[in-house]
Amino acid sequence: MSTTAPAAEPPVGGTVALIASILPSLGPGERRVAEECVRAPQEVALLSVGDLAARTSTSSATVVRACQTLGFKGFQHLRLLLLRDAGAAQAAAAEHAADAGAPPANRVAALFAQAADELRDAPGSLDVDEFERAAEAIARAPRVLVVGNGGSAPAAQMVALRLLVSGRPCEAPVDAVTQQLTGTLLSPGDVCLAVSDSGMNAVTLHAVDGAVAAGATVVGVTGYARSRLGRAAAHTLVVGASYGSWDTGAVTGNLAQILLLSALQAAVSERTDASADAGRRTREAVLGLVADDDEDGAATP
Repeated sequence: MSTTAPAAEPPVGGTVALIASILPSLGPGERRVAEECVRAPQEVALLSVGDLAARTSTSSATVVRACQTLGFKGFQHLRLLLLRDAGAAQAAAAEHAADAGAPPANRVAALFAQAADELRDAPGSLDVDEFERAAEAIARAPRVLVVGNGGSAPAAQMVALRLLVSGRPCEAPVDAVTQQLTGTLLSPGDVCLAVSDSGMNAVTLHAVDGAVAAGATVVGVTGYARSRLGRAAAHTLVVGASYGSWDTGAVTGNLAQILLLSALQAAVSERTDASADAGRRTREAVLGLVADDDEDGAATP
């Protein structure tokens, strides 16, 4: 199996997100190197190979190997990307300070500001070509099953509703047994869209295993490229890794999933010939469901 990362040239600001998405799959020495890159990217960008080896209690060979395992050509390639991102971050911070003035004065504003910063860089681990292939598979599939459990369940149900409203029929059972049984009843050409932040949710993976055995195409949405879901999926969309940011990571990870899935739904709709008419009819049906006639016959939302 190749150890090349899904995107060797992440977009500006996305280098740390890419590293975080692969980090849990590394061995102990390489993991320490990656952890330091995530913890202090601007400091690492100014180090030599030997400096980073000493800081992480590893060897120069381990540092170079870790960089290659993460998908970079070597340490110098990683340093250049971290320096690029640091420059972009400083420019963005200066612009933000000029626009925003004083820092947030309350906890809510502070959390929103931190989430916005983390979400800006979240797509760095996403393979754009895989995204397009996933959208094409979902758009053309005779049958689409959406599964997600635990903290990823809201995101899965959200994208299923958005697909339905846009005119792309799909199934999204909440019950775990129903998910697994439905997965086994899929056929080649059908798609199982599985959402799992960790990529290790056993309930979701049961449905995925059933879909794979049935010959269906699995599209996995996860924060970690080399998770079980990432290995099982034909198309893996990686975004929202929260490694090293446990205080807010669960929040921003779910938000990143939701944003990615919203973009995926939009891309599917663009590829579906009848989506405009079907979406219009679905929206009219929804309005009919939520409207309630009062005693005078007027519709009350």
